[in-house]
Amino acid sequence: MTKQKKLLPIASILLGASAWGVAWYPYRLLEQAGMQGELSTALAYSIALLISLALFRKQIRISEVLNTTAWILLWINLGAGWTSIAYVLGIIHGEVMRVLLLFYLAPLWTILFSRILLQERLSRQGYLIILLSLTGALLLLWQPKGGLPLPTSYGDWMGLSGGFAFALTNVLIRKDQQHGIHIKLLAVLSGAALTGFAATLFMGNTSDITHLPASVWLILLGTGGLVFFLSILLQYGMTHVPANQAIVIMLFELVVAAVAAYFLTDEHLTNRDWAGGFMIASASLFSARINRN
Repeated sequence: MTKQKKLLPIASILLGASAWGVAWYPYRLLEQAGMQGELSTALAYSIALLISLALFRKQIRISEVLNTTAWILLWINLGAGWTSIAYVLGIIHGEVMRVLLLFYLAPLWTILFSRILLQERLSRQGYLIILLSLTGALLLLWQPKGGLPLPTSYGDWMGLSGGFAFALTNVLIRKDQQHGIHIKLLAVLSGAALTGFAATLFMGNTSDITHLPASVWLILLGTGGLVFFLSILLQYGMTHVPANQAIVIMLFELVVAAVAAYFLTDEHLTNRDWAGGFMIASASLFSARINRN
């Protein structure tokens, strides 16, 4: 029974990562149909939030939300909000694999946040991971024309900042053992929905979408259902699995995304991009050793 309890959270994260590997495609379809990424994010997460409220209304207690550790829910809310909007805008406006590889610099940020928030000591492996992650990022971002190796596109910036927020959110979810999965799920979904609506208003993407065909709304409804399902899986897994280990399991998303991008887009990475991505992925794999005991 103990072994099953350990395997179930890992299986949840693995399944969630596999689905996230193709979750970018519906957002691209919605963008091509005329629904901007900011709005599709807001609406998809609103649908997921409504499903959660309907299914878990009996498990949600206001007293549990408004306890002495309610501040951590706010930070989860904000972190998840930026993670979601950055992910969607990154994969819409950037190259899928570049964005995801920069997103998976998250183990680097996870190590730092774990040290600050969870008091996990940085081992020799931790310093190796930092060095390997940064080297991979430099390779991925380096431009032949020279200059600082910084993100050069909108998609790159979204991927990088999204991974930063993702790492913070994961560590906070792991730290927050006072709230149940349902409460943390609502914090994540509401944060993404609110951030999406705020970004929509800020960017001025408030054009009329009522003329869109029924097929577009069906895609949006399916995306909202997928977001709900994936959020349940990842919330459960990340609550019971150490943050660094969870990040490693999530790496399977890169495998699925690479296959999906090959068949669904005409995007190609350079040899330097693949080398940088290999270093980032290797750093993620090594990060599992930090919490192995």
